[in-house]
Amino acid sequence: MKFTYLGKSGLRVSRLCLGTMNFGVDTEEKDAFRIMDAALDAGINFFDTANVYGWGENAGRTEEIIGRWFAQGGGRREKTVIATKFYGDMSDPYDGPNREGGLSAYKLRRHLEGSLRRLQTDHIELYQMHHIDRNVNWDELWGGFETAVLQGKIGYVGSSNFAGWDIAVAQGEAKRRGFLGLISEQHKYNLLCRLPELEVLPAAQSFGLGIIPWSPLDGGLLGGNALRGGSGKRSGDTSRVEKHRAQLEAYAELCKELGEGEDVVSLAWLLANPAVTAPIIGVRTAEQFERSLRALELQLDEGALKRLDEIFPGPGGDAPRAYAW
Repeated sequence: MKFTYLGKSGLRVSRLCLGTMNFGVDTEEKDAFRIMDAALDAGINFFDTANVYGWGENAGRTEEIIGRWFAQGGGRREKTVIATKFYGDMSDPYDGPNREGGLSAYKLRRHLEGSLRRLQTDHIELYQMHHIDRNVNWDELWGGFETAVLQGKIGYVGSSNFAGWDIAVAQGEAKRRGFLGLISEQHKYNLLCRLPELEVLPAAQSFGLGIIPWSPLDGGLLGGNALRGGSGKRSGDTSRVEKHRAQLEAYAELCKELGEGEDVVSLAWLLANPAVTAPIIGVRTAEQFERSLRALELQLDEGALKRLDEIFPGPGGDAPRAYAW
């Protein structure tokens, strides 16, 4: 397994991050345990989750599954860098209007305590804001995060779904307070979604944040099953398949020439980007997990990367050079 530092921090994480969104939804608990054990055996130490996973009335179920896995012992907790997120509605009637999605010092405290309880741990290595909330000022948020760090309940702070200017503002306010600020941004980024190259990736690199791409296969569309009538999360969406059919067919042909699966090439392309720390592999089965490991071995040459740019053209570089002199 290959490891790297998470952004500007001294925290070392595996180049693949195990996503757990399917645990308790499409993946039964016993199978989730098998996947997490296989991840540790393969050297993956970076696991991502969120308090809302399980969804709706089952929100929190995924964290509970991970907590029961930790409780088995055997060094599982000690070997794992756990990342979770807060923002969404956890449907706690005691919170009244404060249960709605958003950020605040109140929600940070309440949701952090809930995640710690469900995960059966006393600390979380990376605590992430699941979305930006521009109704809340950074003095309130950074004050809450500083308290949680001083209490030893969290180690580092990350963001998710932030714009480039949100990252810049957050880091400027953290620096003013003498606080480390963000060390990572979790963002949708894949061959079909390259818009982050304009602002988010350059901002993250400038401010020392590691990029953690979510949906690296674009909901299954880049996994190969879409053209074959598979049943990935969104790969069966006929309208999306038809919209990108020409690209997907050209992509399938290139992967055939390379002798690699479409899913593996998609992950390898992300790993080739120096801005990327670790793509999130949101597997549903142990077999999918094993396939994902191949991406760590695949080195795409300049010819293959050029072909991918031709099939899936990005915005043309970072801003403003992508659209101005």
